[in-house]
Amino acid sequence: MMRLLPLLALVPLLAGCGDDDASVQGYVEGEYLMIGLPAPGRVVSVAVERGAEVQPGQVLFSLDAVAEEAALAEARARLEQARHQRDDLLTGKRVEEISAIEARIAQAEAGLRLSAAQLKRQQNLVGSAASAEARLDESRAAVERDRSRVTELTAELALARRAARSSAVAAAEAAVDAARAAVAQFEWRLAERTARAPGAARVEDVLFRPGEETAAGRPVVSLLPRENVFLRFYLSPPLVARVAPGVRLAVACAGCADGLAATVSYVSPEAVFAPPVLYSREAKDKLVFLVEAKPQADAALLRPGQPVTLTLPKAATNP
Repeated sequence: MMRLLPLLALVPLLAGCGDDDASVQGYVEGEYLMIGLPAPGRVVSVAVERGAEVQPGQVLFSLDAVAEEAALAEARARLEQARHQRDDLLTGKRVEEISAIEARIAQAEAGLRLSAAQLKRQQNLVGSAASAEARLDESRAAVERDRSRVTELTAELALARRAARSSAVAAAEAAVDAARAAVAQFEWRLAERTARAPGAARVEDVLFRPGEETAAGRPVVSLLPRENVFLRFYLSPPLVARVAPGVRLAVACAGCADGLAATVSYVSPEAVFAPPVLYSREAKDKLVFLVEAKPQADAALLRPGQPVTLTLPKAATNP
């Protein structure tokens, strides 16, 4: 954002084209960074004050984040749940479950041995009596029953020790990936409740204080990076021929150290009538060109709105 301060209303208009060392009046301007957050909320803390110098990544302010913190905790719990389900599929059943199946197999094998022994006795004692034949049939059936039970439990044990099918594992892996993405999303939302400085800058203003509500995207802090400080001045048509992007200008201002300089960064391609900052009875009907220059020295010495004097290079002489 650009702020224009009409501080030059009483400054004389530009020097004439006949001066070899023409000096013109200008002023310091700044392009501000208006720092807000993409979601609305209540300001809970402001970590900077006006005039403070901040470094890249430094915390500027924070909004309430109770809902975001709760959502992140839930997403992390769901991720852990998905991981455990996947791991269960990869490793098969737990040791306790396998031990229980093994115990049932041992019990079934013992029953099979008993029924087999009873069948053998019945075979040795069988006679012509119908009752003996019936008991022999019962013993054969018991042996078959117990053998089937052992076979069934053995198959169940093998299944318990085997990992899940590849399709089930793939589904479990997808569930883990989805849960991990949800955690990343909620971590981002939580991080978006805190504003940080994008680079080194000076805090120009604090627009909201803790306890106040701010809308989405509304600035809470304004910053002025040093690289966003520049000089603005106007030149008459005869003088504008002396400057071009890249030309070095000497700069002087009240309280500034000697040797301050600036490099021309922009020259307006079109002339305009003198703007309000240059209005005077003599200048209001004259055409001028807008020129901007970037300070070469420490821009922290300059403040927006501060008047400066710029010395133009000498006019080129014809051979």
